[in-house]
Amino acid sequence: MTPAHEPTPEIVAARARELAQAIGTVILGQETLIDDLLVAALARGHVLIEGAPGLGKTRLVRAFAAATDLTFGRIQFTPDLMPADVTGSSVYREHDGTFEFRPGPVFTHVLLADEINRATPKTQSALLEAMQERIVTAGGERHDLPDPFLVLATQNPIEMEGTYPLPEAQLDRFLFKLDVPRPDTATLVQILDATTGSEAESPSVIFPRDELLTLQRRLRATPIARAGLDYAARLVEASHHLDDVRLGASPRGAQAIVLAAKGYAMLAGRPNVEFEDLKRAVHPALRHRILLSFDAEVEGRDVDAILDMLLETVPEVPRDGA
Repeated sequence: MTPAHEPTPEIVAARARELAQAIGTVILGQETLIDDLLVAALARGHVLIEGAPGLGKTRLVRAFAAATDLTFGRIQFTPDLMPADVTGSSVYREHDGTFEFRPGPVFTHVLLADEINRATPKTQSALLEAMQERIVTAGGERHDLPDPFLVLATQNPIEMEGTYPLPEAQLDRFLFKLDVPRPDTATLVQILDATTGSEAESPSVIFPRDELLTLQRRLRATPIARAGLDYAARLVEASHHLDDVRLGASPRGAQAIVLAAKGYAMLAGRPNVEFEDLKRAVHPALRHRILLSFDAEVEGRDVDAILDMLLETVPEVPRDGA
């Protein structure tokens, strides 16, 4: 698409609103969650969605895939799931003595990794190469995954019985970690009204695949000032020096902040990134990249509260002598 035919920031924002509203007809009362999911998708990032059972995590992912006209695959993670059940495997063909690769459910545009933390670490790690390189290697051969490829993984809170915490290396592959809040009473009444009557329909297609790919490229081209990049870098550096933090965010965390900020600017119809976009990205981009100290874990300290402190501590512009 030539620059002359590029949509204006206002048109991009309007189209994004259409998509968010379409998903919102199925997932009620979760406007912020939907916006965050859309930003991650436009940034070509994977998303870890955490919440107690029954809060609509799976329904959210299905609605997103339907509204974007992308192929959808689901893997229900269980303790007995094997890596080949995720990626696929090579099968011997007796008639010609060769091996044929049979793709697993990972070969799709939108993969719902449902309750990912119920599988063993060995099976969880089967997604590492796919998430990072967007390929699967089997039998020494490389198999490309479809474009776009998004892993939207759900997990129950770690403290619930029968779960395996995701290792830090895999957590770092997720652009965002999103928490699904419980609905308030008024929203719960709306949900009951919508889900206990006639069968709810899937949202209509809002973003054809080609348009989604175009907007993904457009996001990367969204300008950000050097001061914004400096602010993101200082936020990540400061995360290593906070009280109650054993290990701060990685450089990939800074990349996530910048990419997400570009997405928030697009959703708002702005031609460039502002400091508010960077600040909005901090919680979803860093909450799974911060390792609390052992004392803080025992005391049940809240990572989001620590990130609030980070935002209060780090100024937009370095102070004199800083």
